[in-house]
Amino acid sequence: MSPKLRLYILVFLIMGLGIGLILYKHFALGFPLSPDDKKSVWTIEAKIDFIARGDPVIVSFALPPQTPNVVFMEEDFASPGYGFSELTSPAGRRAQWSKRTASGPQTTYYRLSMYETDQFIQPPIAADLPAEPEKPEFDGVLKTAAITLLDQVRSKSANTEIFTRELIRTLNSNTPDQNQRLLLNDQSSEDYKTHLIINLLASEGISAHIVRGLYLNEGRKRLSLANFVEVYIGGRWLLFNQNTGESGKPKNFLVWQRGDQSLLDVIGGKNSKTSFSIIKSTQSTRNLAVRDSISKQAGLIDFSIYSLPIEQQNAFKMILLLPIGALIVVIMRLLIGIRTSGTFMPILIALALIQTTLLTGIIIFLTVVGTGLLIRSYLSRLNLLFVARISAVIIVVIAIMASISIISNKLGIDQAMTVTFFPMIILSWTIERMSVLWEEDGPREVFIQGGGSLLTAVIAYLFMTNRTIEYLTFNFPELMLVNLALILILGQYTGYRLSELYRFHALERRDVTGKR
Repeated sequence: MSPKLRLYILVFLIMGLGIGLILYKHFALGFPLSPDDKKSVWTIEAKIDFIARGDPVIVSFALPPQTPNVVFMEEDFASPGYGFSELTSPAGRRAQWSKRTASGPQTTYYRLSMYETDQFIQPPIAADLPAEPEKPEFDGVLKTAAITLLDQVRSKSANTEIFTRELIRTLNSNTPDQNQRLLLNDQSSEDYKTHLIINLLASEGISAHIVRGLYLNEGRKRLSLANFVEVYIGGRWLLFNQNTGESGKPKNFLVWQRGDQSLLDVIGGKNSKTSFSIIKSTQSTRNLAVRDSISKQAGLIDFSIYSLPIEQQNAFKMILLLPIGALIVVIMRLLIGIRTSGTFMPILIALALIQTTLLTGIIIFLTVVGTGLLIRSYLSRLNLLFVARISAVIIVVIAIMASISIISNKLGIDQAMTVTFFPMIILSWTIERMSVLWEEDGPREVFIQGGGSLLTAVIAYLFMTNRTIEYLTFNFPELMLVNLALILILGQYTGYRLSELYRFHALERRDVTGKR
């Protein structure tokens, strides 16, 4: 196997692994690709009021089921003086409050904070086949009206889904005929209409049950649950709006309960009622994804930067930007042909610019480096040894930077006071490299490589301070693998650089015209 083929295989594996991990975090764990991505977090409070009769009290309340496209952040149960337990059965989850004796008005609360994911979720496949529906018995004239209505709907339907939709629309017609009026019996109760639809479907051998849910509307109080009909069609349960016949779960709709079990049971009390209130807030999708992944103990998050203390996480925010700077340096040197003073020098200068801001950093860089080189030129006349000369330059540079900070403080220029230990060491090292270069190749090369390093550092600074890039590098550190793969590919480039194309442009024109 040739070295080039081995390199391409390695690049393919590294880039595939990096992109695969990024896509997994985005689609499976819900990490957004934009720092501005927000989600609506809904806080729902259910208030249960009843009057206790002085006997032992047991309150049983249906809790919403956990579904793949809904994330429950927090669930709180408040009931002073009551014992509490959460029960799980095939019918669903229920909250149970109990108290030995209670009398008078009583109130218990259930609060849920949740948000919906943007992932596409297939309709749930029924784990078990539903039982054969028991055909209802209609009395007298109602039986005739039901048969006539079903025959009418059946003639307009080609399958179960269309039959269900047509049945609901017929019952909700603005101009009902005699059969519809008899079946509805002037009932205004939503529960009556729901059970009527379920019974009519059962007459046709179609399994269905009631679904109660809550429309998520901001700032609403004293809400009640809305009834839907869920029908078993083709091995799946399909939701229908019992007032319009539309199929599918509506947007911003939380399914609270499935099945015919009661929403609220109160033993030892009377006049019980439930009301719902909803508050909407907006939170960062990234924070929600991190919180959810940590709670689920996702392996990719459990062994990641998020498991580190906050102080270390802040340090890695800067460290993870270095691969971006390295990629910029590789592009500038190998593709464009900009000559720099070493490979890491532009990256370190860019880090110093991040500490001091761009304009202030450039002024400090030019001032300190220029002054340092002038002092180095003067010290060379004293016939000092190289190590002593460089050490003296570093000491003078530190004195210059301290003077800049003091003067800036007196003048009220806060940006120039950000000279810390980190950029001070970087600039001192830069002067040392420039001094070595001056000794070996002369002042002209110092200006060429110094200017190239500063230009490359400025471009790297613009990328490294971009808000989106900062977000992606920290939240998707797998981008380092993609960076590594790109650098390995660029390392194979041996063609002309852009600067060389410009240099040989005149020679190419001479060859075309045939002139020497």
